[in-house]
Amino acid sequence: MAHKKIKIIAWLLAFVTVLFVSPLAVKAEENDFSVNAGAALAIDAETGKILYDQNGDTPLGIASVTKILSTYLILESVTSGTISWEDQVPISEYTGALSLNWELSNVPLYTNQTYSVRELYQAGLIASANAAVAAMGEYIAGSESNFVDMMKAKLTEWGIDDAKIVNSSGLNNSYLGENIYPGSAADDENMMSAKDVAIVAQHLINDFPEVLETTSVTSMVFSAGTASETEMTNWNWMLPGFLYEKAGVDGLKTGTTDFAGECFVGTMEQNGTRVITVILNAGGTDTDTGARFTQTGLLMDYCYNTWSRQEISLADATVPDLETLAVPDGEEMTVPIAVEGSVTLWVKNGADSSNVAYEVSLDDSLVTDNELAAPVSNGLTVGTATVSNPDDTLGYLNEADNVQTVELVTTQEVLKANFFIRIARSLTNWLNDLIG
Repeated sequence: MAHKKIKIIAWLLAFVTVLFVSPLAVKAEENDFSVNAGAALAIDAETGKILYDQNGDTPLGIASVTKILSTYLILESVTSGTISWEDQVPISEYTGALSLNWELSNVPLYTNQTYSVRELYQAGLIASANAAVAAMGEYIAGSESNFVDMMKAKLTEWGIDDAKIVNSSGLNNSYLGENIYPGSAADDENMMSAKDVAIVAQHLINDFPEVLETTSVTSMVFSAGTASETEMTNWNWMLPGFLYEKAGVDGLKTGTTDFAGECFVGTMEQNGTRVITVILNAGGTDTDTGARFTQTGLLMDYCYNTWSRQEISLADATVPDLETLAVPDGEEMTVPIAVEGSVTLWVKNGADSSNVAYEVSLDDSLVTDNELAAPVSNGLTVGTATVSNPDDTLGYLNEADNVQTVELVTTQEVLKANFFIRIARSLTNWLNDLIG
């Protein structure tokens, strides 16, 4: 990220932009909606339901968005007891020198001073302090390279196999000198797809919701009363009091390099629903210094204006092609089958919420070749059906975690036919087979 002086200039440009453009006043249209970015994705934070996907599978540069993954590992280490918030972290020659590079986002760190885990954690999220994150990587794993191995292992655990991670902060390797990850190039950068970023953000927010208490802080003093004392200002200009303020936004992380462009993974809550948005390489930055926030605001509006999560009662509904099951030895030779239960599905506004698709799985201990043996009781569960929205082409980040099923039950009793009726049916079937 930029030098502090550049940040001040950016603020002034952003102010002018807001005065004349008012980007967040523009309403996201539901029809023909697109995002001006290299990639964009939006999900429901709770379920991982994808609400918008634009080039979401293509790995792109992510810059300091990387820090949401580093942050996850820090919080995981604190929670497990491996480290504590009050632990004092020493500063190596490498991270000390890196922290004093004023071309980058940093807070000054000195080798003759220690800093608490909490201080470095806050600096990484609020000020996007690169050296603070690298120092935490060294403290947790013994070296930043070992920490990168931990980051890669965590991604593998989450099923992400197309990411490229070469350092803990998201900087271009050219700033790391001889401290680059073994086997990486001198100008390598971290890369992930928008979908991968959304997976990391969802894990971070759901596993450690307390992270939002820090990402929502607009400003804070780092290491007060020491030589490192620095006023930190959050780079997220969508927080309260900033030029791109949007009600409900409380995170998450920006990222900027020449290679990655301007990136932002954001999150907001509205009416009990939290969305996560990802913007990689925002366009329009030549005329809008807050383009990534403009696009994020439009994308958030699109999600809330276009989708709703609905509880759909399917009681007494029937499954196409399975309205009945045969009961060859029953007084009635078929029994009606109906759905029992309800599901919660994301539905686009204006769509028919009753239009659902079923994938049936019958209980093979009861049903053979779509036949039941009499007697059959009323309300007997004969199987289940997985329910989905056939109009939804976007799906979920993890389909396996969002399978919704209902029971399939009989809706009347069928007694067993007496001996003479069964014999008569057998003779009739025999004659029909003989004639046929």
